[in-house]
Parts: sequence; structure tokens; C-alpha cells
Amino acid sequence: MIPGPVALAVVNGTDMQACEVYETAIANAVFGDPQPDLADSWYELRLCAVTREPRPTASGFSIRTQHGLDDLVTADTVIVPSVPDSVLRGGTLPPEFIEALRAAARAGARMVSLCTGAFALAEAGLLDGRRATAHWMHTADLAKRYPGIHVEDSVLYVDDGDVLTSAGMSAGLDLCLHLVRRDLGAHVAGQLARRMVVAGHRPGGQAQFVDLTAPDSDDDTLAMAMDWAARNLDRPLTVDELAKRAGMSTRTFFRRLRASTGLTPLKWLLNQRISRAQSLLETTALPIERISAASGLGTAANLRRHFTTHVGVTPTDYRHSLGGGKRGPARTAGARTR
Repeated sequence: MIPGPVALAVVNGTDMQACEVYETAIANAVFGDPQPDLADSWYELRLCAVTREPRPTASGFSIRTQHGLDDLVTADTVIVPSVPDSVLRGGTLPPEFIEALRAAARAGARMVSLCTGAFALAEAGLLDGRRATAHWMHTADLAKRYPGIHVEDSVLYVDDGDVLTSAGMSAGLDLCLHLVRRDLGAHVAGQLARRMVVAGHRPGGQAQFVDLTAPDSDDDTLAMAMDWAARNLDRPLTVDELAKRAGMSTRTFFRRLRASTGLTPLKWLLNQRISRAQSLLETTALPIERISAASGLGTAANLRRHFTTHVGVTPTDYRHSLGGGKRGPARTAGARTR
């Protein structure tokens, strides 16, 4: 997708809580700050609210914007950061807000929710028959209120094509970076994540909540082992070797990584290898065989099989879609394509 207008749709009012402000700030950090050295053009961010007048939040400061709900219909992507707590307690959203979301969807916008923003998309009927998620504390209520939705209560985010939903807090950042990854490729998303000092790619299927029962003292050794693995993907890594580097038994290492990421060590490694292959396809002209070796996937046939399964296209088609092995420019923000 060509980066274009991104509209943040907020219900600004006196009960706007800290979590809503946080998720609004996440989207602003990803889409609102141009990155000229990563892409020739960036997204055009608009904060669109029910009212343009300054309205105080529960935190004591006010939010004011030049954009109203009528600006949603001209956006390529519409993001609902969250809904007010009053809605979660059984209240309703403004009818004009719901209708604006429907109008944007009819116009072809990609619809996105962070955390409890899923309740707004659900009320607009945009999640009917789809897979979706929200913060784990609210997924049961979402499923009860809207039985037509296939609610997934333990994942970080769900990409259902033109409608995407995320869990709360940091999972919202994961989804925003996933959108950049879809639009501009793994290399740009990875570099942006590095600048934000966050994980470059957490797959949506990772668990959003796990019970960490082991002592915190092992966390650094686990992180160091996984960082070393990510820098040595061209090697035939084994779980036993990684466990030894982390100073743990294989069984403890398996349990620790599963608790930390929601993934088995082999699944984590495969995700890292696919991500490395994506980056090399985007930024180099290396032949497929060299990329297979550099990402640790062995043969070109093995790369094609795993890549097609996880990404949905062949490595060659992926490379062609992103400029033939060189970082292609982000096209003009503001151009609407369907």
C-alpha cells in the first residue's frame, strides 16, 4: 500500500483516560514524524475528533485539533486508539462518530483499532464475521456484546486484511510497526523500531499476556542469547546451543522463551530468519540462494516454502513488489489508491 493520509479518530472528552492518550501518542510517534532517510515521503497524519474545540482529558490537559470527523472519509487508513471508559461500562459512542467510521470504510479506508478501539469498529459493524482482538481484560466483554466477531483473546494483534485490531498498550505499537512493515517493508519498519528502542518485529500471534513465574535474574541472559542468535542467523543454530549461551538447561530455556514471547525457540528462530530474508530481499540484489544461506534457511527451495507460507508470496514476487532488491521510496503521501 502507498503511504497516504492516516486519520486518528478519537472521542475527545473529559473522561479520556491515560491509556487512550498513550495509544494516540503511539500512533503519532510512528506515523506523524517523517523519516526522510528511510523513505522519500511519509504518512500524512491527522487527528480527527468529535469536536474541534479544546476538551480536557482526565489527566488535566486538553486536546485540540483542526480536523473533524468529516476528514475520516478522505483517509487511506483510519485508526481508533481506544474508546472512553464510559463505553466499556455500558455507555454509547456518539452516533456521528460511528457513522463516520462506516463512511470511511465504505470509501475504502483500511480500518485499525488499538486496544478497546475494537469496540468502536464493532459498533460500526466493521468486525462482523471477522477475527479481532482487544486488550485481554476486555476481550470477554467484546465477545459477549458482539457475538458475530471471532474474538482472539490472547494475541498481540490480528491482521484481517483491510481491518486490523490490536491488544492494549505496547501491542498497539507492534501493530503500528506492522502497518509500516506492510506498507514500506521489513527494513524500514526494523530501522524505525530500532530508533524507538523497541523490538523490531513481534508477530501478531504472540501471546499478549503470560505468567512469568521464574526469577527476574535470568532475563538479561535470555535477552543476550537471543540477541546473539539474531546476529548469527546464518549459522545452524540449535536450542541446546542457545540454552548454553543463556546459562540454562534446555528445558528451562524453552520455558523462559515461551513465557517471554509466547513462541517456542524453533518458531522464534523461523520468524527471525523470515524477517532477515525480507530485509535482504528489500535492500540487496543478492540471488535467492545467497539470501537463503544468509538467513539460515539453507536451500532456495526451503526459503521459498517457508517464505510463501508466512508472507503469502514468493521471495521473487516480494522483491519485485518493493522495487527489485533496493529500498524503494515511499510514494507521495496523500495519493489515494484503492
